[in-house]
Amino acid sequence: MTARPSVVDPVLRPVRPVAVPRATGRPVRHLVLLGDSTAVGLGDPLPGGGWRGFGPLLRDALDDPAHPGSVRLDNHARTGARMADARHGQVPAAAASGPDVVVLCAGMNDTLRSDFDPAAIRRDCAESLELLLRAGATVLLLRFHDHARVWPLPGPLQRALAARIAALNGAVDGAVADAVATTGRSAVGILDLDTVGSYDPAAWSVDRLHPSELGHRLLARGFAALLGAAGFAVPGEIGLTAAGGREVTAWQRGAWLVVQGVPWLVRRSRDLGPVMVRGLVEGARARTMSA
Repeated sequence: MTARPSVVDPVLRPVRPVAVPRATGRPVRHLVLLGDSTAVGLGDPLPGGGWRGFGPLLRDALDDPAHPGSVRLDNHARTGARMADARHGQVPAAAASGPDVVVLCAGMNDTLRSDFDPAAIRRDCAESLELLLRAGATVLLLRFHDHARVWPLPGPLQRALAARIAALNGAVDGAVADAVATTGRSAVGILDLDTVGSYDPAAWSVDRLHPSELGHRLLARGFAALLGAAGFAVPGEIGLTAAGGREVTAWQRGAWLVVQGVPWLVRRSRDLGPVMVRGLVEGARARTMSA
């Protein structure tokens, strides 16, 4: 899969993440995270418990060295959140707080449900963007990569998920176009996960759904590059060397697979079962017609 161009202002086009700090530019004083477990930080555990993730890493890179602690970070994200959850449960409070930058990571959970609805995702995403843009924020979003290249799922489930991710990315692109047309503001940046090392196995935690510490560092660096390209000051460098997190051992990975991984896969397979069956039937019909 190749990176696709953004549908928004070229200043905020998808860019390859770089580690070069940008000391000059508009300062970020208030950073807000919205969305699901990726924004919560799952996959990047802290030694004392809890999660770090790309948010604190990005905040530290945006911090003014002359005034440590100058960037306020608010995280409204919740594990399991879908695009509608972000729109109705997170975005209003975020918009009311007057943020400079908002990172919205949502949509992946929608692809894993039987009621997946790209039109509803587009509507909820567009409404979220409109509220945040009217509040004066610059908003950063994700376009998702080909999970089949990193996630070892059965073939029918991989194909069903790939089709849904393509539809999700189309919904996000459409939502951006809708919001820009409605508000007249193009302060939206899209980080395409095809460009940030997403196919490196080390970038993923054991579930292959949440980023590892390296994956979160890649996300933080990608978002920082977008903000630097948009004229914001990014004084700090986001390195890719593990630091400050908790090492995940082989025993812990194995325990996760037994306690959480297999039961989760069974639940999702049941939820997506009708989609898989329909895909198999349609594929067999297409092969029969072409024979």
